[in-house]
This record gives sequence, structure tokens and C-alpha cells, in this order.
Amino acid sequence: MGMISEFKEFAMRGNVIDLAVGVVIGAAFGKIVSSLVTDVIMPPIGWLIGSVDFSSLEWVLQAASKAPDGTEIAAVSIKYGLFINASIQFLIVAFAIFMVVKAINSLKKNEAPAPAAAPEPSEEAKLLAEIRDALKAR
Repeated sequence: MGMISEFKEFAMRGNVIDLAVGVVIGAAFGKIVSSLVTDVIMPPIGWLIGSVDFSSLEWVLQAASKAPDGTEIAAVSIKYGLFINASIQFLIVAFAIFMVVKAINSLKKNEAPAPAAAPEPSEEAKLLAEIRDALKAR
């Protein structure tokens, strides 16, 4: 089997296409959640705390300066406000995925499982039942 035909067989499997669709939708969902956190959730939280913009919160380790030759040296800082935003985004995505999985699981529970037919007894079981019945008849 040639490599191209093998790749075509791999790429056209249902689960690969489903995965690709999931990745694209997930990326779009990530952008929506990012906007939700940055533009909708964090401003009121910052306002309630006292007009704090979380995305600008940082701990400056070394302030920006100029080198002797006149070039700018960027500040070195830990941007913990961006970490807070990313953590809230993660919690929202995790909760949304939890709700989707919960809904899918509840749909699966509502499906009535097909009753399993009793398995046919083996030849040994039939023979033992005959011997038991014969002994009872005595």
C-alpha cells in the first residue's frame, strides 16, 4: 500500500474528521471565552474591587532603563494579572465542557438498554439438570 493511499485512508476515518472539527470549534470557543473573561467578567470584578484592571497587574523585578549606548532595556516583570485572567478562562471552559459531558451522559441514561436474552445453557448444564431431575423423581 502506497504512502498516499495509506494517508488518505487515515485522513478519511470518521474519528480523524471528528477530531478536526472539534479542534476548530474548540479554537473558536476559546476566543469567545477569552472575550467573555476580558471584556465582560473582569471589568465588573475590577470595578467592585476598586477600579483594578487585572490584565495590567504585574510585579516589576527590574524597571525599564536605557543602556549607555542609548538603547531601551525592557522592564522585567511577572504579569500575574494575565495569569488571573487565564485561570478564570480555564475555569469557564472546564465548566462548559463539564456541562456538555453531563448533558451527554444524561441522554445516554435515558436510553433504555435492550434486555439481554438469557444465554442458552451448555450441554453439561443440560445433562446435570437431567441427572438432578432423575434423582428427584426417585
